[in-house]
Amino acid sequence: MRRQRHGTQGHDNRQGRARSGGGRLRLIGGRFRRRLLPVPDHPGLRPTPDRMRETLFNWLANDIDSRTRALDLFAGTGALGLEALSRGAGEVHFVEADRQVARQIEQNLATLEVTMPVHQQDAHAFLDTRPVQPFHLVFLDPPFRQDLITDCCQRLDQEGWLADDALIHVETEAELIPHLPAGWRLIRETRAGDSHARLYRRESAQ
Repeated sequence: MRRQRHGTQGHDNRQGRARSGGGRLRLIGGRFRRRLLPVPDHPGLRPTPDRMRETLFNWLANDIDSRTRALDLFAGTGALGLEALSRGAGEVHFVEADRQVARQIEQNLATLEVTMPVHQQDAHAFLDTRPVQPFHLVFLDPPFRQDLITDCCQRLDQEGWLADDALIHVETEAELIPHLPAGWRLIRETRAGDSHARLYRRESAQ
């Protein structure tokens, strides 16, 4: 996950656990199903658990196709963005502040013979840029207990990053009730351990 000191930012290390060595990320569905990809040896980095990814992508089964533009804003290993690609998303942007971790995402994309943008920068710096086109699907799983959700969600909503009916996956510490834009409708949620995952749809203004 992203730390304030430009450390690893992705959803994959939100619990701050250290690893003694690199590991493997297993893609669980779609065209790259069962492919194993390396995870770098980086403190606290680990793939999002298979069970949680499987639940999320079951929710999204009818909402991902070749027209889908997705954003993995706190990418870490890129597990969610890579899974979206495997399930048929046409375009995925990965945002990861740590150079080593971002480079591994690039290498894993090359292994899968897929070319997609990997932005090696802080998530807030990325949101300071101007969106070329809105995204249909956003994965938002910032570091826990750093009060990042509200600002990111407001900026995504107000600065042209989201399509009118975009889906936004928000993962937080279990005790947090996020304050989100008024037009976001909760459609699914689940809890596992210290994590609470919610899926929202941004509804068009009437």
